Amino acid sequence: MTFAEVLGQVRELLQSKGRVSYRALKLQFNLDDDYLEGLRDELIEAEHVAADEGGKVLMWTGGAAKEETENRGIGERKSSVQRLESKQDVAERRQLTVMFCDLVGSTALSEQLDPEDWREVVRAYQAAGAAVISRYEGRVAQYLGDGLLVYFGYPTAHEDDAQRAVHTGLGIVGAMPVLPLPRNIRLPQPLQVRIGIHTGPVVVGEMGGGDKRELLALGETPNIAARVQGEAEPNTVVISAATSRLVQGLFECQDLGPHKLKGVSTPLPLYRVVSDSGVQSRFEVAVRTGLTPLVGREEELGLLRRHWERVKAGAGQAVLLSGEAGIGKSRLVQEG
Repeated sequence: MTFAEVLGQVRELLQSKGRVSYRALKLQFNLDDDYLEGLRDELIEAEHVAADEGGKVLMWTGGAAKEETENRGIGERKSSVQRLESKQDVAERRQLTVMFCDLVGSTALSEQLDPEDWREVVRAYQAAGAAVISRYEGRVAQYLGDGLLVYFGYPTAHEDDAQRAVHTGLGIVGAMPVLPLPRNIRLPQPLQVRIGIHTGPVVVGEMGGGDKRELLALGETPNIAARVQGEAEPNTVVISAATSRLVQGLFECQDLGPHKLKGVSTPLPLYRVVSDSGVQSRFEVAVRTGLTPLVGREEELGLLRRHWERVKAGAGQAVLLSGEAGIGKSRLVQEG
């Protein structure tokens, strides 16, 4: 018999019995090891109708596999619907830094450019913005025409989300002059953006209905961020006082004074971010401005200093300093 004929008979036998040992196949069809290996590869690897069981038994999966796949698909669809339904009522309270970014003079630009060219411009701007946002692990919540609504602190929170947001704003401003556009597109004026940033409490949850559902942050924080953006000059990043307190010393900022924002009852102090100050961390800022006395860490300090003395004497040492954020690890190292 040819290989194809033997393969057909083995396939029929396996399908009818469900499980057949390799030894039984060798005896029944007078197969050597190479021939058996070829049959095994064809049924398991190529046709995906069989599976190996412990290196001794060949098990038929062809009919069951198809039925299982179909049933799993139905189950996954049901599960997906259930997840969507359950998410509607789930919301999470978060501290969020929200950034609004908007193109300057977009209406005039859209009137002066062919719609296809304008689409390419907006796509290039969005791609450049998204690249910077991704670098600092922000989340683009919505593309609002030529505007971007961005969250820092959701779904993943970082202790320096405000700092990441400001770096992102400066990065987007810096990306505008070098935006890669098709050669055939000639802009009547350079692209510019306005960016506003505010930090505060929100509730994040799924909004919308039917097939149109979005995870959105609700509360006054996004609204204030949008108003702050409206106060920014072209190609500048403006932050609220709440954000400024979180990044103080990390950036060079210009005090713009209190501003009356639409829909906000009291004037809010605003700050224009001029540049990065070069300081690497808030702890470094604290060191420069003066630290309060360290209390209650004599044992830990003593341990660090004893190991340091051994290092100076020529004995290599390793110390692991671990703990939750904000408990004073950097301060211990600085004092030690």
